[in-house]
Amino acid sequence: MQVQDLDLNYGLLEKILTAFLRNEIGKFGFSSAVLGLSGGIDSAVVAELAVRALGAENVLALKMPYSLSSRESLEHADLMVERLAIRSEERAVTPMADAFFADVPEGERLRRGNIMARTRMVLLYDVSARDGSLVVGTSNKTELLLGYGTMFGDMASAVNPLGDLYKTQVRGLARHLGIPAAIIDKAPSADLWEGQSDESDLGFSYGDVDLLLYMMLELRMDRRDVLREGIDEGFYERVRRMVVRNQYKRMMPVIAKVSARTPGIDFRYARDWQAVR
Repeated sequence: MQVQDLDLNYGLLEKILTAFLRNEIGKFGFSSAVLGLSGGIDSAVVAELAVRALGAENVLALKMPYSLSSRESLEHADLMVERLAIRSEERAVTPMADAFFADVPEGERLRRGNIMARTRMVLLYDVSARDGSLVVGTSNKTELLLGYGTMFGDMASAVNPLGDLYKTQVRGLARHLGIPAAIIDKAPSADLWEGQSDESDLGFSYGDVDLLLYMMLELRMDRRDVLREGIDEGFYERVRRMVVRNQYKRMMPVIAKVSARTPGIDFRYARDWQAVR
């Protein structure tokens, strides 16, 4: 099995995702969107889809660098802003993040990364409230399955067009959409600290883990069959533990049921109903 096995009909996928954004945002009674534009491939793809769904005039990109952020990331974000002719604002997270960092040792990178991710989401939702726009998410399926994201940080959004696409498929969609090669081909990074990269943090490549996840989820292959494909046993066990352990990140908060009609359990009216009767 090879990476090409994950390929999709990207022309059809583009139509599905633009319709998804237009319909879902409209159901909530909104007509515009705001997203964090990091200079990476995921946010570039989401910006492109949002413009095709809503029009450039209805999309706002928020750039939220930290003092140690890569200059290249801002340049690539600006490249997408110019390409799409969308409005953009830059709000550095440095003052807010540094205020939290005063009580967090420099070596605790996980805590510091979570603080930066949540600080960025504070800014996004503030702009959402200011402008009456919905926050569009940029987390892909690989990140969600592995738990490689921050709850109420980069994982937070009102709608997410990429959540069912593996990172490999996001790259394929990016090529179809004509995203600049400089953004597609660079090492993926959340830009949380100098030199940080996703694959270094994870300890494996997106190509390798996407193939494994595809076997486990889409093909429903058991452990024995996966190992027969030549997957390393230690790699399989590590990824399986990550997927299982991080299930809580993929759920809304679990509500204790004490009544006959509990929100999210028994009381689950479709959000596009005009009124609750």
